Amino acid sequence: MNVPLFPRRWKLEGSPELIAETFSSRIWKVTRGGGSIAIVKDLKPFDDVADELRGEHFLAWRRGKGAVRLLGRDGHRMLLEYAGDRLLSRHLVEHGDDSATAVAAEVLAELSAPSRHPPPVDLQPLRERYVSLFRKARTDRESGKQSLYVEAAAIAERLLGDPHETRPLHGDLHHDNILHGPRGWLAIDPKGVLGDPGFDAANMFYNPLDRDDLCNDPRRIAHMANVFSATLSQPPRAILDHAIAYGCLSAAWHHEDRNAVDENRELSVAAAILAVRPGFRTLR
Repeated sequence: MNVPLFPRRWKLEGSPELIAETFSSRIWKVTRGGGSIAIVKDLKPFDDVADELRGEHFLAWRRGKGAVRLLGRDGHRMLLEYAGDRLLSRHLVEHGDDSATAVAAEVLAELSAPSRHPPPVDLQPLRERYVSLFRKARTDRESGKQSLYVEAAAIAERLLGDPHETRPLHGDLHHDNILHGPRGWLAIDPKGVLGDPGFDAANMFYNPLDRDDLCNDPRRIAHMANVFSATLSQPPRAILDHAIAYGCLSAAWHHEDRNAVDENRELSVAAAILAVRPGFRTLR
């Protein structure tokens, strides 16, 4: 692979180091003038590149509060603050799930903190993000199925119709998108969504992806609901509703990709969350 040439205005020194490659991007570690480390996220052309570009606008708006700083942009390349190399999933292994949840809550509180800057105008409305769930639920209803998709779509409609508040959201907060480094714990890779902050707690219930023993544990589900309830000043049941709706949205994406294994996994966790929900009586 050829080593890329980055803009001179970024004032980078030495050769970039490729540290990760995904279907959507190449991640380079670079050295800036003065010896400080930064990251270049080099987006590939792919179907959901708009998600990444909205995330860039979210980072520019957040200005380092709870998330990495956006230091520069060149087309579909982003120069980003180095967040560190210690993932929250590693912290979970070493210090336990409750400690990891507490860290996630601190990051979520920072991401939800007010800003004196106007929000970006091109974030994705939460209703638009739920399109795949609504499509799958409609198909199930029309075929006479009273599926979990149908129930989750009704929950999502209720949440969208009566949001706790509407604000810019990270949109994909989970254990591998929270890292520890020079400035402490920071979020990376936002999607740039606009909606109820409860949505940003939802994906945490489904992670880490290789820990179904945790994700299906009623005690853990209830504990997360209580922690994020306190963080966002929303009732635990509202947090669980966001988690149910989000999990079925994720399952609908997998259904569209014909990925039955991950679809069924998400539905299983969503069903476990749904089973915990009656223990929290009131929504508001």
